[in-house]
Amino acid sequence: MLSLKLPPPSPALCSLQLLLKLLKISADSKWLRFGKTIHTQLLIRNQTSKHTDTTQLNSLINLYVKCDQLHLARKLFDEMPVRNVVSWNALMAGYLHTGDHLEVLMLFKNLVSLENACPNEYIFSTVLSCCSDSGRILEGKQCHGYLLKCGLVFHQYVKSALVHMYSRCFHVDLAMQVLDTVSGHDVFSYNSVLSAFVESGRSREGLQVLRRLLDERVVWDSVTYVNVMSLCGQIRDLQLGLGIHAQLLKGGFIFDVFVSSMLIDMYGKCGKAFDAMKVFDGLQKRNVVVWTALMTAYLQNGYFEETLNIFTRMDREDTLPNEYTFAVMLNACAGMATMGRGDLLHAHVEKLGFKNHIIVRNALINMYSKCGSIDSSHDVFSDMINRDVITWNAMICGYSHHGLGKQALLVFHDMISAGQCPNYVTFIGVLSACAHLALVQEGFYYLNQLMTKFKIEPGLEHYTCIVALLCRAGLLDEAENFMKTTPMKWDVVAWRTLLNACHVHRNYGLGKRIAESVLEMDPHDVGTYTLLSNMHAKARRWDGVVTIRKLMRERHIKKEPGVSWLEIRNDIHVFLSEGSNHPESIQIYDKVQQLLAMIKPLGYVPNISAVLHDVEDEQKEGYLSYHSEKLAIAYGLMKIPSPAPIRIIKNLRMCDDCHSAVKLISKITNRLISVRDANRFHHFQDGFCSCADQW
Repeated sequence: MLSLKLPPPSPALCSLQLLLKLLKISADSKWLRFGKTIHTQLLIRNQTSKHTDTTQLNSLINLYVKCDQLHLARKLFDEMPVRNVVSWNALMAGYLHTGDHLEVLMLFKNLVSLENACPNEYIFSTVLSCCSDSGRILEGKQCHGYLLKCGLVFHQYVKSALVHMYSRCFHVDLAMQVLDTVSGHDVFSYNSVLSAFVESGRSREGLQVLRRLLDERVVWDSVTYVNVMSLCGQIRDLQLGLGIHAQLLKGGFIFDVFVSSMLIDMYGKCGKAFDAMKVFDGLQKRNVVVWTALMTAYLQNGYFEETLNIFTRMDREDTLPNEYTFAVMLNACAGMATMGRGDLLHAHVEKLGFKNHIIVRNALINMYSKCGSIDSSHDVFSDMINRDVITWNAMICGYSHHGLGKQALLVFHDMISAGQCPNYVTFIGVLSACAHLALVQEGFYYLNQLMTKFKIEPGLEHYTCIVALLCRAGLLDEAENFMKTTPMKWDVVAWRTLLNACHVHRNYGLGKRIAESVLEMDPHDVGTYTLLSNMHAKARRWDGVVTIRKLMRERHIKKEPGVSWLEIRNDIHVFLSEGSNHPESIQIYDKVQQLLAMIKPLGYVPNISAVLHDVEDEQKEGYLSYHSEKLAIAYGLMKIPSPAPIRIIKNLRMCDDCHSAVKLISKITNRLISVRDANRFHHFQDGFCSCADQW
């Protein structure tokens, strides 16, 4: 066996290797001052050389890129007599890091235009990452074509970057094609396509990717767990979520902030807010992301008061909120219709400097709208410089929900003029506005032409708005025909919309037929029994009323008691139709009697036909007198000084009697009275209601 004895390296070479090693250490630690010292040493050393070595210049470019001195890196690059792929990639990576995507693409274009150009897998990974971050799908496809020509598409780095690019640009079908046609796999590629499927709501394809992950026994990382838990929450699959949680515990996985927050989110979306709290309580470290995830879980399940209490607990532990926290809190206030707390949060937002965040402004618009102050919503909206589609939708739907169809359509036209593209939700608000205004031709124009123009497929909500539109115009037969001829699986809400119109327009024959169909779909729908009984009573068909009451008893169906509440100085006062335990009950009942006595000379006659109790007429009148909204309005007039409006929330649809009474009460008291019932807002003023007596 031969033994070769190599000569020792020269001191000059040792010195160069040491300087380059120190230069790398400076770059990795971002120690710019020391790196510049090494640069100086290299300049002194190279004074005796005719050419500076390319490796040295690449190391210097790497230093200045990592130390955020991109202008110095570019200067060195431009002065290089000879460049290699490392030179190009180092500079391109720097521009990618700063978000200058156009410069990355220009450098790549200059590189491939050279005769001897030979980009490697790292160059292509950088360019594809640039296309991913900037959403440049066209350039990404061109890069894909170049990869196919040079054969680098089979390199794992490149394949992963290509899959990620298509996934981030929401061309996930192309991402799957790359995944299927190029051999080999890694968890990064699967994470990319799974995340894209979840974000685009394609849960079925997401489940298929999950099965492949399991079948191919790919080792999961934290991103995989986050994506899979997000998928569980999206499809509301609690059993799958429990399995993932068990796998996390079994594997001894570290519960970082992202995994913990997604686990909390999954339990919240699966209707298990208290399990989300258990996960939260088991965490040793909590930040604002985890707190906000817990609040969101409680908000999604309708625990509005508890959501606000969690915020108080977070504040006590000195965790500062962010814009997402405030958005959740404001939406909780919207759910409770507590404008007092909403106003306090608004002040808090202003104080902490979050007022210009779009997500917070959108939540403020929603909160004020649902609390009954649509003018305050418009004030927030008007003060916004930047708006997204959610902003416009919140204002359009807010006006529609308040019955202000004309204002809703004006905002919609402003939206189109501003160049904002409407979406599915936008047209729900627009068609609802048309329904309030009985604009039949306009409604069908928006449905059949404008939605087609914006490539939006109409759904059940849009078609239900058209039914409401035809009903509002009194075209009940056309509404029934529309429902029969439209290939749509109608739900109880749509049929009850037509049933309610039969009640308003006194078309009892059609109403009875529709009611029978609704009760076949849902035999326990209390609202249908109530409407059907009211229609029989209005037609003086007392035998029909008796039949409905008997049927309700046989099926053990009880009408939900009416509950109304109002907020006075941040305190919520609740009133029940079937009795009140309010400490001022006697005074409230006396005030109701005074109000009813005052409006009787104006033509008020109690509508006892709406009472389902089998009692004498005098007792029926007593039941009507103390409906929950009358009690709440009486108390509001006692405690809220004029001219402040009275804002009431009610859990059920307002009955005909209360609606007639409140119109007259608004006239004699000269007050604006707002009632948000199960269907919509009613704004009573000067003897009129914003719903024009159709609700």
